[in-house]
Amino acid sequence: MNQKMRIWHRYLGFYLVGVMAVYAVSGTILIFRRTDTFKKEQVTEKQFEKGLTAEELTQQLKIKDLEITDNQPQLIVFKGGTYNKNTGVVVERKMVYPYLLDKLIHLHKATTNSPAYWMNILFGASLLFFVISSFWMFLPHTDVFKKGVYFSLAGVIMTIVLLLL
Repeated sequence: MNQKMRIWHRYLGFYLVGVMAVYAVSGTILIFRRTDTFKKEQVTEKQFEKGLTAEELTQQLKIKDLEITDNQPQLIVFKGGTYNKNTGVVVERKMVYPYLLDKLIHLHKATTNSPAYWMNILFGASLLFFVISSFWMFLPHTDVFKKGVYFSLAGVIMTIVLLLL
């Protein structure tokens, strides 16, 4: 059993090296998701009817909880952009991830609406297998195994403390 677990652990680890790299990078980037770190500004222009009211603009933009910050005679200013009542032009500014980082993050946060959600389930199950199979990597009576158990306990305690914070 020990030998089989070691082999499965080894080859599954090699197989998932790319996915683990994606999750490591995207997980680290997601720590900064409430900031503009790693993001760049994207400016888009849209043409709407001229002379819309703030309420009509909110309906047209289809932005949930649109926050109007200023309503001037010729300009409506909202969080993230402006609407020129004379021309009907909306200029929106958003901070977005560059293309590749955006793809990594969408893979990391895949839901059942994404075609890749099955991979997240497989990856989660694989990580759980790594946790369990790591205890078969060394014989129980060796010093390496005993030290490994102590490190595992320290990691579990650290995780519990972090969950309680």
